[in-house]
Amino acid sequence: MLDSLLPRLRLGAPVDGETLDPTILYPHPVNDLWLEVGFGAGEHLAAQARAHPATGFIGGEPFINGVANLLTLIEAEGLDNVRIVDDDIRSIIPVLPEASVGRVFILFPDPWPKRRHHRRRIVSNPMLDTLARIMKDGAELRLASDDMGYIRWTLRHGLAHPDFQWTAEGPADWRSRPADGHPTRYESKALGAGLAPAYLTFLRCPRKYWAG
Repeated sequence: MLDSLLPRLRLGAPVDGETLDPTILYPHPVNDLWLEVGFGAGEHLAAQARAHPATGFIGGEPFINGVANLLTLIEAEGLDNVRIVDDDIRSIIPVLPEASVGRVFILFPDPWPKRRHHRRRIVSNPMLDTLARIMKDGAELRLASDDMGYIRWTLRHGLAHPDFQWTAEGPADWRSRPADGHPTRYESKALGAGLAPAYLTFLRCPRKYWAG
C-alpha cells in the first residue's frame, strides 16, 4: 500500500508559493475541511472520516508505521475523504486558504518534557497564529494529552492568544473525551497505565472587520 495507495493520497505543498485548493483534493464535493496534526496510528482519523463522509480530512504523520496503519484502515473501509502528508504537516498548513478549516485535532503529541526541548512542542505562539489564519470563525481546536506539564503549557498559550477561547465551563469538560471523539492508541495506553488525560477544546474567535 505504501507503493500503490500512498502515492494517490499523498499531499505535497504547492510549488511557487501557490495556495492549496482543498476543493479539488477529493473525488466529491466536501462541506468542510478538518486537519489532524500527528495522527499516530490513524485510528482517530479513520474513525472521524468514516463518521463524516461529507467532510474532507488532511492528516499529517512523519512516521511510516503510522502511515501504513492508516492506509490499511482507509483501504479496508473504503474511505475516499482522506489525504495524507507523510511528513510534518506544518509544511502544508501555511499554504491552506484563510478561514478554510472547520476543526483541528492535536491529540497526544510528543510532550518534549525536558525544559531545553520545550521549543519543539507543537503548540506554540507561532503555530497558534498559523492555525488562527486558516481556521474559520467558530472552528474547533481540539487537544489532548496525558502529560499535565504539556496541558498546563497548552492552556497558558491558548488562554493568552487573542484569537482563541477555551470552551470549558467545569471540570467535566476537560476530564472526558468529547462525545463525538474517538480513542487513539496513545490514549488507550495512557488509560491502561492509570493516567488521566485532559481534553481541551478552543474555539477560533470571530474575526474583527473594520469598516472603511
